[in-house]
Amino acid sequence: MEKDLKLYDAEYRFACIVWDHEPIQSGELAKLTEKLLGWKRTTTYTVLKKLCNRNILKNESSIVSSLVKREEVEQYESREVMEKNFGGSLPRFISAFLGTGSLSEKEANEIKELIDRYKMK
Repeated sequence: MEKDLKLYDAEYRFACIVWDHEPIQSGELAKLTEKLLGWKRTTTYTVLKKLCNRNILKNESSIVSSLVKREEVEQYESREVMEKNFGGSLPRFISAFLGTGSLSEKEANEIKELIDRYKMK
C-alpha cells in the first residue's frame, strides 16, 4: 500500500520551509515559521509532531529533517489530481490543462523529451 503523502496547504508550506532549510534546529524552524507564515511556536510544534507521526518529517535531538522528498509529495499530489478529475488519464489532463492555449516550440520539445525518457521499452 502506498504511503499517504497528502499534505494540506498549511502542511505543505511548512514542509517547504523544512525542505529549503534542512537540517534545521527546531527552535530556528519556529522562528522561520513565525516570520514566513505568521505562526506561533505552539502551532509550529503541533504541525511538526503531526508530520513526524505520519513519517514525513523527523525531529531527532531538536534537529528537523525530512523523511519524504518534496518531489515525492508533488508526484503523489499530481497523481491524485489526475485520478480524481481525469480518471487517471494523462492525455485528458494535458488537454484540459492546455484548453484553447498553445505550447511554445521549446515547451513542446521538452514534453517530447520527457515522453521519450519515460516511454515503456
